[in-house]
Amino acid sequence: MTTHAQRERLLLADLLESAGPEAPTLCEGWTARDLAAHVVVRERRGDAAAGLIVPQLAARLERVRGEYARRPYEELIQLIRTGPPRLSPFALKQLDEASNTVEFYVHAEDVRRAQPDWAPREIDPVFADALWSRLERVARVTGRRSPVGLVLRRPDGQTVVAHRGSPVVTVTGSPAELTLFAFGRQDAADVVAEGDKAAVGAAHAAKLGL
Repeated sequence: MTTHAQRERLLLADLLESAGPEAPTLCEGWTARDLAAHVVVRERRGDAAAGLIVPQLAARLERVRGEYARRPYEELIQLIRTGPPRLSPFALKQLDEASNTVEFYVHAEDVRRAQPDWAPREIDPVFADALWSRLERVARVTGRRSPVGLVLRRPDGQTVVAHRGSPVVTVTGSPAELTLFAFGRQDAADVVAEGDKAAVGAAHAAKLGL
């Protein structure tokens, strides 16, 4: 049975391939080639990927990512499609699902929504619930830099507190759109933010995400 992460991996690869290496993405300053290199390094070069969480290693990560970005674009796409090497922790199905479902979903939308002719995709209820489940677990982390209180709310009324503070901004949207908002794609997310006007602006400008 195909997992959410496996499906999103293949979708991301298809989108990157269709867009082409020089296509823009929602990741500031990154083309599709840059994003593809990031994905490959993250799951194939653990020695460098540590720079994602250890500031002192960030320069090395960027150097390695740049080396991969200079590889043939088709090679990067194929590396994404085939997945991590057998000895990589990401080769474990459960870890892949836990670590990559949101990662690949968000990056797929980074590619899709940066194109002028993009169209929303239909998210099935099972996948929506999977995204919500993950958002419940990481919302406090993604919202830690919010300068205002931040509550994420599904249309059915379920909520999760991303940041405690005052004034409070309540952001309503589908789990998929709230995921994009929480991971720093506020301007691209189809959500409704309620609260003091200045607070809403601050929430939209905040550096949210991991």
